Amino acid sequence: MSNDPVILRPVIENDLPMLERFLTDPEATGPFQWLGWSDPGRWRRRWAQDGLLGDEGGQLMVASGADRLGFVAWRKVVTSRSSYCWSIGAQLLPEGRGRGVGTQAQRLLTRYLFAHTPVVRLEADTEAENIAEQRALEKSGFTREGVLRSTVFRDGQWRDVVRYSVLRGDIS
Repeated sequence: MSNDPVILRPVIENDLPMLERFLTDPEATGPFQWLGWSDPGRWRRRWAQDGLLGDEGGQLMVASGADRLGFVAWRKVVTSRSSYCWSIGAQLLPEGRGRGVGTQAQRLLTRYLFAHTPVVRLEADTEAENIAEQRALEKSGFTREGVLRSTVFRDGQWRDVVRYSVLRGDIS
């Protein structure tokens, strides 16, 4: 991995094969994200439609220098007739894990979404057993809100998730 700072940038066409790995390679996803085989063509179709940056959500590449380390994503969660928040997530390749890259990427995404959208709340869920992601969210300024029981079906069983949030006023 490069010693350059972690940055977020829009997805370009050359990034699509790397993104497809997350849908076809269990080793790339890691133990908490592999949910079975999925249509790898969905990235390419959506990229052709809106560059993976739309009104309902988006994705940005996580990079350091020339190294592509994964992506961050957000999707709109409608909370009432007149309001919404963003649910965010990060997915890193094995070479990007365990080095603070996820923490940095989630901080950058938080700043980006608060700077460019009017939402007051971001939320993130992670499996209760995914301690590394919980630490990354906490270091990124997120607050643990509670456990949602039996929310994700992975590897033959239902799993609990921990919900985190950060409010616009929490970020200095």
